[in-house]
Amino acid sequence: MPLLPVFLAACQPVYDGPPNVVLILADDLGWQDVGVYGATGFATPSLDRMAAEGMRFTSFYAPNAACSPTRAAIMTGSYAPRVGIPEVLSPRSRRGLGPAEVTIAELLREQGYATIAVGKWHLGDHPRFLPTNHGFDSYFGIPYSNDMSPVKANNPREGANVWYPELPLVRDTTIVEREPDQTQLTRRYTEEVVHFIEDNAERPFFAYLAYSFPHVPLWASERFAGSTERGLYGDVVAEIDWSVGEVLAALERLGLDERTLVVFTSDNGPWLVFGNHAGSAGPFREGKATTFEGGHRVPTIFRWPGRIPAGREIGELATGMDLLPTFARLANATLPTDRIVDGHDLWPLLSGADDAVSPYERFFYYRSGELQAVRSGKWKLHVPHRYPSMVGAEVGADGMPGRYARGEIGIALYDLDADPGERVDVAAEHPDVVQRLLGLGEWAREDIGDELTDRIGENARPAGQVEEPWAEQLAYEEQ
Repeated sequence: MPLLPVFLAACQPVYDGPPNVVLILADDLGWQDVGVYGATGFATPSLDRMAAEGMRFTSFYAPNAACSPTRAAIMTGSYAPRVGIPEVLSPRSRRGLGPAEVTIAELLREQGYATIAVGKWHLGDHPRFLPTNHGFDSYFGIPYSNDMSPVKANNPREGANVWYPELPLVRDTTIVEREPDQTQLTRRYTEEVVHFIEDNAERPFFAYLAYSFPHVPLWASERFAGSTERGLYGDVVAEIDWSVGEVLAALERLGLDERTLVVFTSDNGPWLVFGNHAGSAGPFREGKATTFEGGHRVPTIFRWPGRIPAGREIGELATGMDLLPTFARLANATLPTDRIVDGHDLWPLLSGADDAVSPYERFFYYRSGELQAVRSGKWKLHVPHRYPSMVGAEVGADGMPGRYARGEIGIALYDLDADPGERVDVAAEHPDVVQRLLGLGEWAREDIGDELTDRIGENARPAGQVEEPWAEQLAYEEQ
């Protein structure tokens, strides 16, 4: 008799309808900052469980090596310079994500999905740029980086915090708190998403959970402070892992496991100049704000029980731009046909198809609006550029940044299969490959744009603009 429930469960048809989608984005989490990727000094049991029950990528790229550009690329499925957001946006910036852009949330909402964004947005903080004007039914979070604050504890860099407004916690388009207690942010974000899932258990939903951490300044709640051998950085990541576990537990409790695709990734590599308050890029060169692998490769896990093969590791190239076309396919949404979407549908890879390979024939590494490198297959070509380097840098500690050294590279070719750390330049041995990748780069300059060569892309689209940034401000609701 005890075998009957197991037998019946095994006979249940696999759910093949449009899934709920939970997209979880960490901030500045390095490739090696998750247990299954080799983290040391702290544990990530929830993320490790996700990997055991799903698929983890070892060559998944953040579309850019900084906050705003990656988020713009994820939301639109297009390279950040193409959508006019090549650089990190400051508070009260005139620019934001263009009103004509079609986001993941807009595509899914058209298919009947409830939508919510929770956490860091960083695509413009004027009301017209916030999530509720880009397809999300509701929003709760800090609209930009948690160090963009006049409070010295949040931004100790000398002279860097003079003109920032008080850090706002926003609901929809209204400030509900100023300078919120950052030790409670991860918990509050988690509760918001769990409540949303509970409220929408009977309809399809899209939840976008974008943590403010482990971007500096690092803050952990009392429960997690001092809980790991890695210090505050490990404590913060442990709390993020707890949060992921709470989301998974809610899905299981509500019977939504097999109806929900959960994706975990990061917006770029670790901010290494912060020393013990930074993560690890593992075997890869450099980190955030560079186009070396340490700046772009990020830990990424997809989980959908019954639909994505469990325990699978995949080395094919994929990027954050692929989330929009993949989610659209699964939700039966139609991609816009009046613009270029650079991302690709990953479902052949995710479903475990035997003949599935990376959809990328080429990938372009942008730092801000500069095209600095091109990848095709195993080959990666850097074009001449300067970059902030950790080689010879002064390393910071305990929340204070150090000082980067100035790095400079010429034409350099790397075989990423043999040399993922980009240590041995083989350009002289493969002049034909160099010329082919230079040709691909020239195409990107013409089509997307390139600040290194002062090119405006033929198919670039404008960002949103506010003519009078001081005239359009978020309202403050007295509590």
